[in-house]
Amino acid sequence: MRIFITGASGYVGGVVTEHLVRAGHEVVALARSDRARERVEALGAKAAPGGLRDLDVLRAAAAGADAVVHTAVDYFDAAMGDIERDALRSMLDGLHEGAAFVYTSTGLVYPDTQGVTVDEEHPVDPGSSQPFKIHGERQVLDAGHVAGTVIRAGLVHGRGGSGLLQGMLASARQQGMVAYIGEGTNEWSSVHVDDLAALYVAVLGQGSPGTVVNAAATEPTPMRRIVEAVAATAGARAVSVTPEQAAELMGPAAAVLTRSAPLDSGKARRLFRWNPTSPSLLDDLTSGSYAPAAA
Repeated sequence: MRIFITGASGYVGGVVTEHLVRAGHEVVALARSDRARERVEALGAKAAPGGLRDLDVLRAAAAGADAVVHTAVDYFDAAMGDIERDALRSMLDGLHEGAAFVYTSTGLVYPDTQGVTVDEEHPVDPGSSQPFKIHGERQVLDAGHVAGTVIRAGLVHGRGGSGLLQGMLASARQQGMVAYIGEGTNEWSSVHVDDLAALYVAVLGQGSPGTVVNAAATEPTPMRRIVEAVAATAGARAVSVTPEQAAELMGPAAAVLTRSAPLDSGKARRLFRWNPTSPSLLDDLTSGSYAPAAA
């Protein structure tokens, strides 16, 4: 299968590209710089020069593909919602009838259920911290001529990556402490990046048009234990702060870090025979890819 992928020079997209190439697919990857081109070519993909704003490039690359995998995102770009809307429109316009489109979303589209596990039938939260992901899901699923699949991932970890975990580790090393909020009992679902990439391969291999699936390990992890593992790895202290202190220290991120909406990923296991086998988040932090010996 000829697959066009965005975000292949990034964390998740790079691992997905590696898995797709290993599975025997011909992969064409969007690359907006010489460095990105070198990165995707090293993974075994062919580079398509351009970025998410290059709509003609996106349309043409999609037109030459049997499937599109969209993993590119810049959460720090205030215009990301508009950029993504236009990019998705171009790629969907380019795809031929019956082609596949796999869209990368997040468990953060669900509301804070205060610990109640959510499956794919649970309504999304219009007030999500990432509303453009909700709009992107709808664009892909409403495109009647393509077989769209949405993957809602938990906290992605593994291979020493993840912006959140890297940020926590860097802060812990710099300040000598890392904080959890209140008792830190709120639970987060997570997924190893290699297990997540394996799900993309399975989705493209089997297909299930119009499907939304959660992607997470079976057991969620309390935020306090995540912070304690980060602290142990960084040689720092784990401390509790009040919600008021957290808002002062972390700004809007504090509200996200107190949420708890564990993901039920049984649907992905049933439909695609997906079976996560990689180390858990805590093992990865304390003795895996984030541990000092692995650095």
